[in-house]
Amino acid sequence: MTMLKLTILCAAWLVQTLPARADNLLIWNPVQVSDQAYKATMGFRLPFEWETSAGADFGLSATDGDAILKGSGQATLWGKISKVRATPAGPAQQSAGVRVDTLRGSGALMLSRSKSFILSDSLDLQTSRFVNIGFDPVAARQTSVTASQAMKLIYPWTGTALTANGSVTGLGQDFSSSVGVSQNILPNLNLNAAVNDPLSSSRSANVNINYRVTW
Repeated sequence: MTMLKLTILCAAWLVQTLPARADNLLIWNPVQVSDQAYKATMGFRLPFEWETSAGADFGLSATDGDAILKGSGQATLWGKISKVRATPAGPAQQSAGVRVDTLRGSGALMLSRSKSFILSDSLDLQTSRFVNIGFDPVAARQTSVTASQAMKLIYPWTGTALTANGSVTGLGQDFSSSVGVSQNILPNLNLNAAVNDPLSSSRSANVNINYRVTW
């Protein structure tokens, strides 16, 4: 029996015998992606004022002949701090996270912030900001920067929402935007329409209907 086969069998045993957990302290979530692919997320969570969590993601895939699929291995270290507070209009959240891919020598720092506002009796506003800074942990240098901001106007009584999104990549070298509208038709049926890069000659539009079933 090859070492790879033994590793896959051990992963399969863990997936089948240990239940997924996400209690106050322990994070343990093994998943059998396919017959020859397994993934596990493990870590811990500390319930401070700023909730702190850290851990690692591991994954492995192989062919029926016990050959490792190229690029399928995963060994990522991650950490996150976040704080959620209640406001009259809804939750406000701030978070910061970091991920380091130990196999490929890449990493990312992620910062996000979101908040809700009550503008009037019939109009709410949600805003969110997100920054992703890619870096090379070996060379200790920045490799990429992406910043995005989104706003959503919500009419609660009609189920209508207007959205606007903007994203900048590479310190202003690449800008993209979109505007859209969504409408609740039925409790589980939603209509969405959006225009991507509306001020560009290459703008595009899309319309879709989503139906959600919960059981």
